[in-house]
Amino acid sequence: MPTPRRRRPKPYQRRALTLLAGCGDAGCTEAVMRAHGFTAEQLAELVRDGFVTKTEERVVGTEEPFDIALFKLAGGD
Repeated sequence: MPTPRRRRPKPYQRRALTLLAGCGDAGCTEAVMRAHGFTAEQLAELVRDGFVTKTEERVVGTEEPFDIALFKLAGGD
């Protein structure tokens, strides 16, 4: 039985993983990832392919609480 070939990450995926590795355990917000040129579709593909996880967190302590999306390397919990 042939072994499945591992897909090599695309250049933007390697760039995203490098950025997330530099963010440490806290991860990066969607705004930071988008500021670095990643599209929503690319971020969704990273999550779908299992490279990263996305969580929603509520920020309080401001007049109006709001939610932010955090991206972290998969398996980094």
